[in-house]
Amino acid sequence: MSKTAFHQTDDKASGVLPDEAPEGQVSDSSYATGPNEDAGIPVLKDDDNVEDPISAKSADSDRQLERDDAEAIDKNNILKDRTRNEKPRGSYKEPTDEELGLTEGS
Repeated sequence: MSKTAFHQTDDKASGVLPDEAPEGQVSDSSYATGPNEDAGIPVLKDDDNVEDPISAKSADSDRQLERDDAEAIDKNNILKDRTRNEKPRGSYKEPTDEELGLTEGS
């Protein structure tokens, strides 16, 4: 059984900011954890410098992709023949209309 959800409207006009909205860039770091707080994963401030673990010298995505492919593909599991040595059981030509029984009078 489903209930009908009624359409709700917002009384405020869109695109109009309230008068108390600050101008320019707002910076609030109250959410950041301090060095003595035990919060599990530390939360940094927006202005804190973050160490980038990827070196610009070694950030070659094509080379990394080639390494990943080489590690992921097991060369011993690749088949040499696409048909797994199965011999053709007939021909690879399309059957005619007569063979399929699609002609008039059949």
